[in-house]
Amino acid sequence: MRFRRNMERLGEIFAFEISKSFSYTETEFETSLGTASVQIINEQPVLATILRAGLPLHQGLLNYFDKADSAFISAFRKTTKGHNFIIELESISAPSLDDKILIMADPMLATGETMVLCCKELLRQFRIKELHIVSVIASKVGFAHVKANLPMAKLWLGAIDEELTTKSYIVPGLGDAGDLSYGVKE
Repeated sequence: MRFRRNMERLGEIFAFEISKSFSYTETEFETSLGTASVQIINEQPVLATILRAGLPLHQGLLNYFDKADSAFISAFRKTTKGHNFIIELESISAPSLDDKILIMADPMLATGETMVLCCKELLRQFRIKELHIVSVIASKVGFAHVKANLPMAKLWLGAIDEELTTKSYIVPGLGDAGDLSYGVKE
């Protein structure tokens, strides 16, 4: 529970920082004691995440962007006989992303291949206005791969670690974010 809640907290911190890059309109509201001038966000983003590891981070973003629509992507690594892996994209459940700001969240950006594959598929299907990518920890390799393949994306990263293992896990990283949040899968 502590890991899951801390992922959620990090999502809230990222949401706050990302919100500073959005545009707002000053609006007046009448209260019982007078008139208040407040800033209202001009456009709600759509929040997307890669299942299952991204759910706590997604919830943290949703705590701040509480009127945002959500999108979910099911993707996973499939190991080949040569101990390499390919990314399998199973499904996408999303509202229309045409002319929308999209915030894509995944706690770990190891090789960057899953993020690039998912974002490219969304960009193929929709005319996304602005793309933000949120990740708690990235590897140098993953960061470079995303920057090279998604140059329009704005990256929001908690930390960049130097290396990957031979199985493409970030070192020191955090471990498997999905397992740490929800228990070990079979």
